[in-house]
Amino acid sequence: MNKVTLILFVSTLLAAPLSAKDSDVLPPLRPVVSQVTQEFSQIPAERQKALKKVALFIRSKIQAKEDPQLTFICTHNSRRSHLSQIWAQTAAVYYDVPGIRTFSGGTEATACNERTVAALKRAGFDITNSTPGLKNPVYLVRYGTAADPIHAFSKIYSGEGNPKSNFVALMTCDTADKNCPVVEGSVLRVPIPYVDPKLSDGTEQEVATYDERSRQIAREMFFLMKQVNP
Repeated sequence: MNKVTLILFVSTLLAAPLSAKDSDVLPPLRPVVSQVTQEFSQIPAERQKALKKVALFIRSKIQAKEDPQLTFICTHNSRRSHLSQIWAQTAAVYYDVPGIRTFSGGTEATACNERTVAALKRAGFDITNSTPGLKNPVYLVRYGTAADPIHAFSKIYSGEGNPKSNFVALMTCDTADKNCPVVEGSVLRVPIPYVDPKLSDGTEQEVATYDERSRQIAREMFFLMKQVNP
């Protein structure tokens, strides 16, 4: 798709009448959402199986009139776990899955990587650094037209603000999965590892790699939430 065709495609999407789902997410996000929701067939069968397992848990919590809690875990809580948390919350709003609360954490705390933030901004999220100058800043990530922003910063998975019990632990990297065979407080533990985009840091492929990983995670989080009410 050349640049002119892409511009026309995006313009058409933005000009089209909004569905109830589209109206819940920020306008800059809508083209990406429109695309990833048409790409579920690209998700391998084994990953679909894992995501459906989480969807079943979410459905059971909703039926029990409890808020489903999902904590996405990677080693440093700097890239994949943040992308997963933010896209999952966005997908829950899009598909009107009630009560969903998403979190992220690591086996150690560092900072939400600036490349992660840049990839999310390119996708259409509205992001503000609310604590400039800190080594581990708190980013306010706005994804919905009426939703409160997500506070994105690096923390251990059991850190302040994260659930201590009755949550699903979704392991987004192999290292955290191996180093955390038991996630204390979780009622379900599901590995959904992603290749670390950090491998491309400082290379010509950096932007493309981060955008690709963000899109893959978005695709799978939207698939997950769609399965709650198929």
